Amino acid sequence: MNDVDEATSPATSLSGPATCVSKVELRVSCKSLLDRDTLNKSDPCVVLMVQNNGQWIELDRTEVIKSNLHPIFGKVFSLDYYFEEVQKLRFEVYDIHGTHSIGTRDDDFLGGMECTLGQIVAQKKMVKPLLLKYGKYAGKSTITVHAEEISGNNGYVELFFCAKKLDDKDLFSKSDPFLEIFKINDDGTEQLVHRTEVIKNNLNPVWEPFKVSLMSLCSCNEDRKLKCLVWDYDSRGKHDFIGEFYATFREMQKISSGNKVTWDCVNPKYKQKKRNYKNSGVVILNDLKLHRVYSFLDYIMGGCQIHFTVAIDFTASNGDPRNSCSLHYINPYQPNEYLKALIAVGEICQDYDSDKRFSALGFGARIPPNYEVSHDFAINFNPEDDECEEIQGVVEAYQNCLPKIQLYGPTNVAPIINRIAKVAAGDGNIKDASCYHILLILTDGVVTDMADTREAIVRASYQPLSIIIVGVGNADFTDMQILDGDDGVLRSPKGEPVLRDIVQFVPFRDFKTASPAALAKCVLAEVPGQVVEYFSHKAISPMSPMRELLSPILSPLATTPTE
Repeated sequence: MNDVDEATSPATSLSGPATCVSKVELRVSCKSLLDRDTLNKSDPCVVLMVQNNGQWIELDRTEVIKSNLHPIFGKVFSLDYYFEEVQKLRFEVYDIHGTHSIGTRDDDFLGGMECTLGQIVAQKKMVKPLLLKYGKYAGKSTITVHAEEISGNNGYVELFFCAKKLDDKDLFSKSDPFLEIFKINDDGTEQLVHRTEVIKNNLNPVWEPFKVSLMSLCSCNEDRKLKCLVWDYDSRGKHDFIGEFYATFREMQKISSGNKVTWDCVNPKYKQKKRNYKNSGVVILNDLKLHRVYSFLDYIMGGCQIHFTVAIDFTASNGDPRNSCSLHYINPYQPNEYLKALIAVGEICQDYDSDKRFSALGFGARIPPNYEVSHDFAINFNPEDDECEEIQGVVEAYQNCLPKIQLYGPTNVAPIINRIAKVAAGDGNIKDASCYHILLILTDGVVTDMADTREAIVRASYQPLSIIIVGVGNADFTDMQILDGDDGVLRSPKGEPVLRDIVQFVPFRDFKTASPAALAKCVLAEVPGQVVEYFSHKAISPMSPMRELLSPILSPLATTPTE
């Protein structure tokens, strides 16, 4: 199963982001597709689009199924489901020619269908006609979408299948076998769970291991019947049936070290006609690995420390700190916007760092003793130890720093991102979930080194790091939205995509009349999911719970749902 990156996040509002109820998996099949090919049947592929700010953006696509007008796709789409949001989806079916790319000719388009994720979830199984341009029906073509909610604690299983002595269906070579597993639903219908790759010219295939959620495999019912079919692949789509068998997840779990689970692969027609017929080969489960799906709190209560770093913009566009109009002006009666954002986010993060020491950095200023421009300096002017005691220590270092520096420019943030990513990477071999980093960047304008910043973020997405950017003041921050992957996948200047969406950008002005908690809730909402996503991708489990870390205050960060 190829998991899909998380869907685009909800738009920011003053009340904070929407709450993710759960993850939903979608499976797609079609019937009676239009035949666009002259010699063979269409080679269909389904593209899933999501609507964001009125624009349709491709989220993912299925595999291409050769020469088939009634395809059942093995690809699973995974989306976050928000009960309080209208999440518009569009499924487009194309006939793919040669490479896995969508053609521009009208005859490549086999039809589309629009709906909302809520509609699919409510119906669990949605069947809709496919429409061509201008609302014209695509003949009798239909698309079926199955939805299943994936609860956070059901986990997933990794299965390792092989087969031996399969029937040879080819005249001049051996069979090209692949395996399909269908779940039999309560109403007797069959739903494709997984389709393996094809092993060419081999009667004893060993298929690649695959992962599937227990909800998808058996609806978390160990005794639910699974129908398994073995086929000999045909490039024209006319696959030859080799045999079938029925299994349950309970049977699969009988596997133990040294012992494998075996099923006879039976062709019912042969069994009926041939007196001495035994099987058309055997299918073997070589190994089974159960994986638990961990939550953010599993990692936190296992001892994962959240290390917080703040980076402050000291460019000249902020205005002279001695002037009351400056964004860095120190008002004895009211903290400025930099301090408000720092305190709101920092006070939550400090609950998850046992030593309560935080790195505080600056950029864009001329600093003593030589007053050369620096884009990465410790605001306590101690390059050997840039950490401050608690958030109050960061505030004091910031206030003490202002009279000693000269605000300058430009607004380059890539050096600091690279620095923290290097710290997060450690020796480059992260083996446990002991530490995760949050970098809070406070800036009054669009970054100058956008290309370098994009490159730095792509590199940083491979490390245990999340980046929060808060835009201070009234500048036009439109160009900064490109760094927040919510509107699509952020890419480096060379086109390499981020491994994970790790950046959250918000303008502080949207929260001027709201409480500090509203800003913190908004900018930190995605962090729990990013923590889980990073360690899950690295297959790193939480550490053993440590008694002294089981009682941090459960602030809004801890209670934000992650699944």
